[in-house]
Amino acid sequence: MTKSEQKYIELMKGMHELGAEIPETIKSFNGIHKAIAKDESLTMQTKELIALGISIAIRCEGCLISHTKQALESGATVGDIAETIGVSVMMGGAPSIVYGTKALSAMKEFMESKNKKA
Repeated sequence: MTKSEQKYIELMKGMHELGAEIPETIKSFNGIHKAIAKDESLTMQTKELIALGISIAIRCEGCLISHTKQALESGATVGDIAETIGVSVMMGGAPSIVYGTKALSAMKEFMESKNKKA
């Protein structure tokens, strides 16, 4: 299991545990996610790339791991993710380069793991 996969599992476990403590908040958060989790004017791939870009710009490692995984699952390519990282750097400056490298690493780990399973 890669570091990114482990971090993703820990994140999901933590959200589940947090849900036991603040169920209405987590239920509402999940409701927002469910409401946007479909292709409309924007595809899910585009939405996940936007979320990834924001994750990098605001420096949220858990968010970037989750949205990198979901972007790949929605069909994003290496080029799509690399361009998203570039836009994040433009908007977030040097700190986004640091978090962009984390997103690139997570993408590579998720792709490597998927290839091993195939």
